[in-house]
Amino acid sequence: MKIYRHLNEFKKRDSVVTIGSFDGVHIGHRKILSSLQEVKQQHCGESVILTFFPHPKMILHPEDVDLKLITTIDEKAELLEQLGVDNLIITPFTRDFSNLTAEEYIRHILVEQIGTQRIVIGYDHRFGKNREGGLKELQKYSLQYNYEVEEIAEQDINEIAVSSTRVRSALLNGDVKTAATLLNYPFHLTGKVIKGDQIGRRLGFPTANILVAETYKLIPADGIYAVTVEINEQVYKGMGYIGHRPTINGMSRNIEVNIFDFEGDLYGMNIRVHFYDFIRGDIRFNSLDELREQLQRDKEISVGLLRVITKL
Repeated sequence: MKIYRHLNEFKKRDSVVTIGSFDGVHIGHRKILSSLQEVKQQHCGESVILTFFPHPKMILHPEDVDLKLITTIDEKAELLEQLGVDNLIITPFTRDFSNLTAEEYIRHILVEQIGTQRIVIGYDHRFGKNREGGLKELQKYSLQYNYEVEEIAEQDINEIAVSSTRVRSALLNGDVKTAATLLNYPFHLTGKVIKGDQIGRRLGFPTANILVAETYKLIPADGIYAVTVEINEQVYKGMGYIGHRPTINGMSRNIEVNIFDFEGDLYGMNIRVHFYDFIRGDIRFNSLDELREQLQRDKEISVGLLRVITKL
């Protein structure tokens, strides 16, 4: 897959196009992408996804500081490549871009810059200034600008009943199992391993402390999770922790993972943590000994869950 960080980098061609934020690349998105690939095969064109960064809501509603995304821009690109997309255009979303009328958007962006021959779109997709554009506008201008519109029917979209908002809600409630069903893959966090205070090591449960660089990346609810950890293409079982470490009066929110059957120095390395199931919430214990005993029970639960879920 070829990635273009601006519309001007893309050379006009016989393009089969779809547009959207595609946050999470969930099963609803995959329905659209499957149709895109079918149309591409029928017409021997190249598939093109036009997406935006930052997310439009971050520009249009900067006051909404609570908006977090399921995937970083790089994670999104990785998922789209796995699905066989030929071209990904990541265009910067700005106020000026948002003020294009529907007709300007179609003419300048889809036709003149991308060379759209066919566009695959859901019945409810909106674009242009004040979200004035949609399926009707695309159909209206199709003869004038010589492209065809392939609609994903309302029934096909509604029967999936999945949205990025629904996935985010599940994650924020710690329901990573439901999120994985909606996404068709386990939610993951990628980050650099940084030094911690090594309390876990003293308890017999050494943890890798993870720094997620992208501040807009969604972090699931506080608690203990059954996870797998990807290190240099090797996968290990583990249990993840998100929280403020109330037993030691922690101040900052930490992301840590205890990796089973692993020894080695991970400091400075990037690792990926895949979340499979929620074990329990973040609890304050009366002593470190009490915490140690609970961690042992958590590990046993995590091993059992992962044996069933991952077959590892």
